[in-house]
Amino acid sequence: MKALRLEADWDPRPGASATLDLADVSARLARRGNQVWRNPRISVTTLPDPSPGADDVVIRVRACGICGSDFHFVESDADGYMLYPGLVRTPVVTGHEFAGVVEAVGPAVKDFAPGDLVCSEEIAWCGDCLACRAGRPNNCTRIEELGFSFDGAHAERVVTRARYCWSLASLLEAGIPEDRVFQLGALVEPTGVAYIAVFVSAGGFMPGASVGVVGAGPIGLAAIALARAAGAGRIVAFEVIEGRRELATAMGADLVLDPLPLGQDGVIAGAREASRGRGIDLWVECSGAAGVAEMMAATLAPAGRMVLIGRGPHTIDLDPEFLIVRGAAIHGSIGHSGSGAFGRVIDLMAAGRLDMTRLVSGTVDLEGAARLLDGTPRRESGKILVAP
Repeated sequence: MKALRLEADWDPRPGASATLDLADVSARLARRGNQVWRNPRISVTTLPDPSPGADDVVIRVRACGICGSDFHFVESDADGYMLYPGLVRTPVVTGHEFAGVVEAVGPAVKDFAPGDLVCSEEIAWCGDCLACRAGRPNNCTRIEELGFSFDGAHAERVVTRARYCWSLASLLEAGIPEDRVFQLGALVEPTGVAYIAVFVSAGGFMPGASVGVVGAGPIGLAAIALARAAGAGRIVAFEVIEGRRELATAMGADLVLDPLPLGQDGVIAGAREASRGRGIDLWVECSGAAGVAEMMAATLAPAGRMVLIGRGPHTIDLDPEFLIVRGAAIHGSIGHSGSGAFGRVIDLMAAGRLDMTRLVSGTVDLEGAARLLDGTPRRESGKILVAP
């Protein structure tokens, strides 16, 4: 089969070797990719077709998104190290936001059969560690990740365990054309990240509440769409890229502002004006930019909450009075697994409440994806899908 494979040179930064686990070194697994992997590159290659283990499914991929992390794999800093800061092993087939058709199943698989339309979680939670047993699979301490630490779905076929898969049958039953079903299926994963952040990590909001979103990439756009579907009374978004501001409006934001010309004082004033002076009930931070958390804290409503999804190299200098006086809270959120998030997102899509295909800005084949993933910094307005 044809696949996109990421390769890089194992060359820990000075001082980083002392912090590496010997087992990780042996497995060529970096917990922080930007500290270890140098001279990253992606190319189209030919690999053996995968076969299923006992509880695995083999899926013929019909659509797979290109995520910001995929771009960060091949973007390098001045010293040649990949920008991606998280878990990654190379060589590895990239791609983790996908949907397709089940082609083969292992003998222990009971819930799926060849011909089924499915999507899959990329977080391969173990189910046995304390975090998993406490109902927190996104915080699994033995985590593996499809497209990061084992082969992903920028390929003609991908294999994963059946327990990570979700049926897309309800989308077909809703009369959605098959090609669009695969597009929606590939967008369940980034939408699930926003779902977990808004409704699980931050605890959701009451209908009629004001919601603010910073960063209108795919996850921020999903947060806007979910907030609208859940009955937010007022949604304000901040985004620096014009195309993304247009998408934010299309996904349901009432007011979308460019924060750059406003400055921090202008952003604070804009947020207060958007909430009619009452403050924002729920802030969703998807940009990973410096100074954003401080701005959100300054504009929280009483008992307001802010949830941080975007990851960046910055630190936060936060006045605790903003939280103490207002009885407010700050939450971190990562991942898309647990709480039935995938199934609930799929059902919202089937009900016509969540049209995430508005994000799709283009489709490419594997060769076209390799040309995009050439190390040139890119920030697309929407979501590009790979159709292997």
